[in-house]
Amino acid sequence: MSGPLVALTGATGFIGSAALRELGRRGVRVRALTRHPGPDTDPLVERFTGDLTDPGSLRGLCEGADALLHLASCVSPDESLCEAVNHRGAVALAAEARRAAVPRVVALSTAAVYGPGPHSGPDVDAIRPAPISPASRTRLAGEAPMLECGAVVLRPGLVLGAGDRWVVPALAELLRRVPARWDGGRGLLSAVDVTDLARLVADLACGPHAVPAGVHHASHPVPVRNGGLMDALAEHAVLPRAEADWPWQRCLESLRLNPGRMSERQFALLARDHWYASTEVWRAAACAPGPGVLARLEEAAPWYRRHVAPTA
Repeated sequence: MSGPLVALTGATGFIGSAALRELGRRGVRVRALTRHPGPDTDPLVERFTGDLTDPGSLRGLCEGADALLHLASCVSPDESLCEAVNHRGAVALAAEARRAAVPRVVALSTAAVYGPGPHSGPDVDAIRPAPISPASRTRLAGEAPMLECGAVVLRPGLVLGAGDRWVVPALAELLRRVPARWDGGRGLLSAVDVTDLARLVADLACGPHAVPAGVHHASHPVPVRNGGLMDALAEHAVLPRAEADWPWQRCLESLRLNPGRMSERQFALLARDHWYASTEVWRAAACAPGPGVLARLEEAAPWYRRHVAPTA
């Protein structure tokens, strides 16, 4: 088969699986890293057995590849596991990309590397990372080896869409614990729909415009207000509508009185300003950012209603 070949990590994850679908839609061949051997059921997809925690197993993953998409990550409170996957795994993968002389490398990071905030619209060069969780610390550490091998590193904010098991489930829990509009719903958030993010990474990997190595924010250029997002989820019968409007201090008091998985820091991440200037990478890749997460919610709502609404 002819055409570009993309080596892909994270193909079974939320973002990686969306990227795999987008590449398939474009007829792009993919060599997907997998920890478990199995048959190749898609003629465009070759399964490559290996593990980011085993550098030797990565040998050959990038051989003959026109691009490497590194979309795998570990999000866990286990520091040693995050270090093994997110940092040392990136070191090993970058070495394989250099050995195979891969022309384009795209690596996924996260805006969580900036810490608790609030943050109101900074460019990448205007804000210093201050990660506080094992996942965000090691993902930041993993950026360096990828940049050294010429990667375009993406830091998206909130990623929504079918398959999202963090953002909207977290909002559902927090709404149960704080049953009101949070501080007027005025918090501005950087967010992107997973299908639009998949289009961006596919364009960066094999589109006509090569983007120089560097770090980019990768959310939709227009941030969304927390209140607008919650209203849209209510309109689509994913979450109940909050009738009351509580000031921030009362919200925090209710959160503390009603224990749950989500911390105060995570509550603030979803309720207060956490948005970042995100126009540049879409322009550089000549990729239209799409209509935004609120417009995309109609497509994702059936999935959310099946997986989130029953427990909301």
